[in-house]
Amino acid sequence: MEALDMNLLVALDALLDTNSVTLAAQRLHTSPPAMSRTLARLRTVLDDPLLVRAGRTLVPTPRALELRYEVSTLVEQGRALLTARDDLDPAALRRTFAIQAGDLVVTELAAPLLAAARAQAPGVTLRFVPDTLDGTAALRDGRVDLQVGVIEHADPETTVRRVLADRVIGVAAADHPLVTDRVTVAAYAAARHLTISRDGRAHGPIDDRLALHGRTRRVVATVPTLTSALFALRGSDLVCSAPALLSAATLPAIGLGAFEIPLPLPEIAVGLAWHPRNTAERGHRWLRDLVQEILLRSAAAAHPPKRRSKTAQDVEGGVDSR
Repeated sequence: MEALDMNLLVALDALLDTNSVTLAAQRLHTSPPAMSRTLARLRTVLDDPLLVRAGRTLVPTPRALELRYEVSTLVEQGRALLTARDDLDPAALRRTFAIQAGDLVVTELAAPLLAAARAQAPGVTLRFVPDTLDGTAALRDGRVDLQVGVIEHADPETTVRRVLADRVIGVAAADHPLVTDRVTVAAYAAARHLTISRDGRAHGPIDDRLALHGRTRRVVATVPTLTSALFALRGSDLVCSAPALLSAATLPAIGLGAFEIPLPLPEIAVGLAWHPRNTAERGHRWLRDLVQEILLRSAAAAHPPKRRSKTAQDVEGGVDSR
């Protein structure tokens, strides 16, 4: 293997195709003396003269004629292997993708992604898995192909792409006073609150913001997901926080309204994460780009309440959705 030089195959292919040291050198952009030295190496390796002089020309030996087709085929296969592939035709895809989508995005993503995949790549199966898995480990061992949502814990093994920034709004029944009337810090703090927490914690960053105003709120219940929270608000006097863009289509569909929370709250970063081994894979790239396109289109189509400008007193913090 130490003596193996695959460039010899390329040179041999040019020599056998042209029967000329000069023409082979021109094809490979080298000099005739260099090509002559290469021919000498080939003669030693193959123990055959390969090209012999007949008058003013070179003619192939029987061994060279035997090798001509096989060498040409090997060189073409090598070029095809190392040449960038054409753009993917999604209609030709036949595979299953596992998508770990956070609760914040799955309701907005699932339906349009399924429709787009059916139209573009009918041979693709999409399998949505809950976001209870360890994202990095699941991406690394192949249980998950793509993670979508709020990427909280990324490490060097994970490639992350930020797609959009959402903001936090208040949500309540459409006839709730906070939806229909002017919202003040006092009125917001006095409302009955529902919070979203996987581990049942009632205290969150919103409470820290209220504390800066000398206010506290009454959290009467916690639920683990955004979807369960939104349905719990229907027909009640409860209020909850939610991402504006990612819930805009859902709120009117289930009879809820939105209002501005009168507190400076940070944005929610929504992104994609995948294992680096899939970065160049064409099918995976198609899926990533499609998911991003759908999220951005959904955000552009949403018409949330106008965002209030931040002041110099705005401070860092989290989102009341853990």
